[in-house]
Amino acid sequence: MRSILLILFCLLLTVTAKSQKWQNGYFVDVRGARNPGQININASGKQPIKGEAFIEYREDPKSPTIKLSMSDLKSFVVGIDTFVVAANSGWSKYDYDFVRVAFSGDLKLYQAYGYGEGGGSGITPDVGVGVGGGSYGGFGGVGGGISVPIGGGGGGRGAKGSIYFYGTNTANMKPISNQEFVDVMVEIMGDEPDIVEQIKANKYNLGNVEKLIAAYKKAASAHK
Repeated sequence: MRSILLILFCLLLTVTAKSQKWQNGYFVDVRGARNPGQININASGKQPIKGEAFIEYREDPKSPTIKLSMSDLKSFVVGIDTFVVAANSGWSKYDYDFVRVAFSGDLKLYQAYGYGEGGGSGITPDVGVGVGGGSYGGFGGVGGGISVPIGGGGGGRGAKGSIYFYGTNTANMKPISNQEFVDVMVEIMGDEPDIVEQIKANKYNLGNVEKLIAAYKKAASAHK
């Protein structure tokens, strides 16, 4: 009896894992057309275009699966998260990869999943690598809905940890160092005085950025 239950449990885990990799969402192609369906952000295998990360897309579970390279897209949405295409500046092993829009304002906050030694990241010691933040890193979303567990997508990404960037867009985004964290986040969230005081009091750092974002959203919602 135990062996039968164990087999059934293993089958349930397998089915659950396969269903979780596909999430409802949509992608926006280079012409600006919105294409709803299901997306697998942790796509594996050979990339369609060398040097570009990719995702898998299908209209529904019965439809054929297609691979979409980053040059095919402007952005895509999976669960509660929005991702945009960005050129690599040392944080990815691909020339073009995607980053999550962690905070959207005049000055945006982006999250990428970088690579460790041997993975071609070029991450320097002073660049902040968060180890516990965000649905992008697979630790759960901050706004309800479905979070996206990402650990090794895009054809075997060999990911190591979250890297946060700031900028008005992906063309000018820069990695946030530990030394400039307070100044950058105060500029991004300067319209919430209570949050600014907490940042200046060093309540938050690169390891708990998502908690900071959640606190900001809660404070902003209270004012509305």
